Amino acid sequence: MPLKTVFTAAARDDVLEAQDWYAERSAALGRRFRRALDRAVFGIAQNPLAFPIVWRGRVRRALVLDRFPYALYFTVDDDQVTLIACFHASRDPRGWRERA
Repeated sequence: MPLKTVFTAAARDDVLEAQDWYAERSAALGRRFRRALDRAVFGIAQNPLAFPIVWRGRVRRALVLDRFPYALYFTVDDDQVTLIACFHASRDPRGWRERA
């Protein structure tokens, strides 16, 4: 059974900023990014422990595939997944680490 998935306000802002950036280039590209993101979130909810731990023994990372250089950073608790960031691969990781 999939876990409940919750986005922090900062993670939601990250997603909207990225989606808007792609949509400004092309509406189709914005939709494609959103579908790739939705697939990544679905995979996290289905099996969150399948993703590698990348920070402080508890923050995990899932890549947003389909050629989008983004990763979702999240934590797993007993009954939910909390997404803390959606970060472009070229950004300084200290930005999302401050949220963890």
